[in-house]
Amino acid sequence: MDKLRIGTLVGGKDAVRVIPQLIPYGFESFSITFWQTTGGIDLEDMAKKVGDVLAGHDVIISCLSLFGNPLMGEGESSDALASWERLIDSAHLFGTDLVTGFTGRIVDRPIDESIPRFKEVFGELARRAADKGVRLAFENCNMGGDWQRGDWNIAHNPLAWEMMFDALPLDNLGLEWEPCHQMVQLIDPIPQLRKWANKIFHVHGKDATIAWDIIRECGIGGPEPFVWHRTPGFGDSNWTDIISILRYSKYEGTIDIEGYHDPVYCGELEMTGQVRGLQYLKQCRGGEYVANPV
Repeated sequence: MDKLRIGTLVGGKDAVRVIPQLIPYGFESFSITFWQTTGGIDLEDMAKKVGDVLAGHDVIISCLSLFGNPLMGEGESSDALASWERLIDSAHLFGTDLVTGFTGRIVDRPIDESIPRFKEVFGELARRAADKGVRLAFENCNMGGDWQRGDWNIAHNPLAWEMMFDALPLDNLGLEWEPCHQMVQLIDPIPQLRKWANKIFHVHGKDATIAWDIIRECGIGGPEPFVWHRTPGFGDSNWTDIISILRYSKYEGTIDIEGYHDPVYCGELEMTGQVRGLQYLKQCRGGEYVANPV
């Protein structure tokens, strides 16, 4: 049976140690992530060790991810572009055809000023990826930026997506989407998902809680927080609808929980929340598979 797998994110430096601890809880996929750089990690050796860990289990590596600023190549992101290249070249070793992350950005300039550099950088990366049968997807997190200013990512608004994919109308470029990053901007994720589902290659399992009472009283510019990132099952999104839309659109990727953001299920309760999120998403998926009585 083909199934929409539910998994979680693990840091690249911890993957070999952490994945064996999580498999018994029923995670079906793992997204391996790197922050700004692959950090001199021997990806070939790492892939072999991860493969040994997964042997005998119905578990996959869904994607490799690099979160940095490859458009600028400065400071702590000076290795970001080269890391994208390494992950593209190494994806097949992990059994995946997907590399994801931030687009980067021309720092503190409007999004439209980053498009030429985005086209230059990811035009080359997309060609490199296509030669290896690899797809690239961009996460929709604003990292505290907006249309006018920011220092990480331009792919956080649907108008920016239109500009990006107009600049590079390539089949192997898509989105790494989650409802949370749209909800924090007070964008309704459901109609957006219906419109963009065919361009979504990977889904992060992260939700949000919006405090509409605080917004009605103080707006979004007051001292009180009005939105929180949440683990699925504890936020406002209807994940049954999200999964239904994905399936209706023939989505073939995974949903991997992005943990370590929930303000309640954190610290000692982190994995309590993640495992509950896993169980919740599996129920939203339909529960246990039942074969047709033929």
